[in-house]
Amino acid sequence: MALNMTKKYHIVTFGCQMNKNDSERAGALLTSLGMKETTVLEKADLVLVNTCSVRQMAEDRTSGINRKILKLKNQKPELVFAVTGCMPGRDQDGRLRKKIPSADLFFPIIDLPRLPVWLRELRPGWFKINFEEVGEYWNIDPKRDLDYKASITIQIGCNNFCSYCVVPYARGREKNRPIKEILVEIKKAVKNGTKEITLLGQVVNNYRAPDPENYNKKNPFYPPLSKTEKLKYSDFGALLWEINNIPGDFRIFYTAPDPQYFDDYQIKALSLPKMVNYLHLPVQAGDDEILKKMNRKYTREEFINLVKKIRAEVPGIAIGTDIIVGFCSENKKQFEQTVDLYKQCDFDIAYLAMYSQRSGTVAAKIYKDDVEITEKKRRWRVLQDLMEEIVLRKNQKYLGQTVEVLVDEFKDGVCTGNSNEMKMVQFLGNKKMIGQFVKVKINFAEKWILKGERILD
Repeated sequence: MALNMTKKYHIVTFGCQMNKNDSERAGALLTSLGMKETTVLEKADLVLVNTCSVRQMAEDRTSGINRKILKLKNQKPELVFAVTGCMPGRDQDGRLRKKIPSADLFFPIIDLPRLPVWLRELRPGWFKINFEEVGEYWNIDPKRDLDYKASITIQIGCNNFCSYCVVPYARGREKNRPIKEILVEIKKAVKNGTKEITLLGQVVNNYRAPDPENYNKKNPFYPPLSKTEKLKYSDFGALLWEINNIPGDFRIFYTAPDPQYFDDYQIKALSLPKMVNYLHLPVQAGDDEILKKMNRKYTREEFINLVKKIRAEVPGIAIGTDIIVGFCSENKKQFEQTVDLYKQCDFDIAYLAMYSQRSGTVAAKIYKDDVEITEKKRRWRVLQDLMEEIVLRKNQKYLGQTVEVLVDEFKDGVCTGNSNEMKMVQFLGNKKMIGQFVKVKINFAEKWILKGERILD
């Protein structure tokens, strides 16, 4: 299709890796319409904001852009402002839509394939020919910013309904992508030079292949058994085996698994040769009563035992987590249970958040957000200090060791990238190393960074 004149688009992305991948698909779709990307908002004919609703702060940032767009529309009346992502997805009663009055389009990301039709209706003078929707959301090939990194969506939506979470409302029910399509996209990415594959799903390790007949007959994680026997085997573990057997020099990461769905086959898959030596395993809280209120379907003991089993299978694996402090009615004793769990699991890193009530969730309807903000901040600081202490201690084991680093950045003679344990590493190098694996001997270990020297092959 062709434009009557070159129109420019600008995409603003808030939120997680899933949102970033969604924006890559949006960019690819807009480029296919003949539009060109601009990094300057004021030069755009179309501004698309991909929103996040996990915390109030993220929604407030979208409101801030709305104010900019209102001013910009006075200068450019033809400007199209589109809002997608989690906010439209969870806007059941139209209240969120009213907060962004300048939006011409307001739609959940799953409806992205309809964007070309809507643009044609809004600005018919922009296009010379008619066009139709492009089919399924994940049939849109992403327009990736980095050739050497590829996020691959294998699943959208969620059926878990954790009481604090907006995802099932924002992204709908769980839907799994055919394994055949997943493998085709990964093979294409690897052929184009991708060095790191990140599998994305809201409950990524609960992946259930809609086309299991496309598993390799030799796949040890998913043999052709009866329907009752199949329940003993792991779709996700089988998918990891399939990806590991794709030829090429690349590594595999995934986010974010749910502890309740981890099985022995997934644990075994962590030791497959192309897996990163890191697992991000959200726990959210360390007290059974709070976990039950959150509708997290495991106990603290089950989580701790899972971590032990994982470390028994892969002794040197680095493990990270997510924790929410100050959830509804969480008392000091319950918080200390979280501190104790943190110490027992000896996490390499944690992403800490203070509970933020989200409208429409179960927690907002039936629980009271009654932990004072000063107490939430105190608890956050306790865990932050604990994390920094543990990270500094654990990083010392890398002294004198050689790690493999995927280089992301070069500045002032220094290369920066992540090791297979997702530890940030710096060393003297050159710009040509960006997007390449480099072996580095670690000579210095700080809290958040390891420093070393390149080892020549």
